[in-house]
Amino acid sequence: MNAYDFAIAWNWEFDHDFISGIEYECRRMEISTFRIDPWNHRRTYEEICRGGLFFQAFFDRASDADPEFLPLVRWMEANVGCVINPRDRVLHAIDKATMHLEFMTHGLYVPSTVILSSYHEQPHIGLDTAGLESLGRPFVIKPANTTGGGKGVVLDVSSLDDVVKARQEQADDKYLLQETIIPKLLDGRRAWFRVYFAFGETIPCWWDNVTHRYTELLPEEEARYGLEGLRGAVRTIRGICGLDFFSSEVALTDDGRLVIVDYVNEVCDMRYQSVHSDGAPDAVVHRIEKLIAGHVKSHLIPEKGI
Repeated sequence: MNAYDFAIAWNWEFDHDFISGIEYECRRMEISTFRIDPWNHRRTYEEICRGGLFFQAFFDRASDADPEFLPLVRWMEANVGCVINPRDRVLHAIDKATMHLEFMTHGLYVPSTVILSSYHEQPHIGLDTAGLESLGRPFVIKPANTTGGGKGVVLDVSSLDDVVKARQEQADDKYLLQETIIPKLLDGRRAWFRVYFAFGETIPCWWDNVTHRYTELLPEEEARYGLEGLRGAVRTIRGICGLDFFSSEVALTDDGRLVIVDYVNEVCDMRYQSVHSDGAPDAVVHRIEKLIAGHVKSHLIPEKGI
């Protein structure tokens, strides 16, 4: 039997640098790694089932986009001691309608929202123009469960016709109609943030929702602008969703509220900014790579490692 400490399933070409960075940090901590990709996942699964492969930890960055990985993921979750972001928690966290209600219950600010049933469940929703008044104009349409890169999100919506059309795009999904959030300007910068939670550590970044450019939020900026609440909000979100690693988008409005705009992003885009202009700051990605390796290290049973 071949035994490895840590298996990583991935299928997005732009994840290569991130996976390599995790492997680098693992080597520094004497953690053995095994890549599972679209070319070897069937063979790997067969070998696992035959008892020819064993792992102690698993990180899935593939099954959200490719259901062919699901048998492998299910086996890993049933047999591996350390699973980063277990699938049952992911499925709970990605439902924006559920998160919206839970966030409100826990005292977090969220955009004014109308939640609609799926088109297949209820083709005619009985919504009229008056029912949209609380959202203002224009508003935003989001599918509740379709995730990744803004897929299915429609901005600058102003008519019921747009709502009807959007609901038919993902006909099995619930939809959220939300007010458009306008961030406050802080010395000319849009007060829109992407905040990462990774294995107990909170890492806030400026994220311009127009240019999609990141900058790490410095401690002195956090203090100067009174943004300490970003950390508390994201730690509350972690308590709700239970994920080991995720990000949320948060906007500071003119009235001083920290509004959670994008609830839980469970498969974070970890492209390096040095390679992609709209990628995450390299230092942030490297920090998360090290945190992943450290998390795995803390869960290894030494006598079963190699």
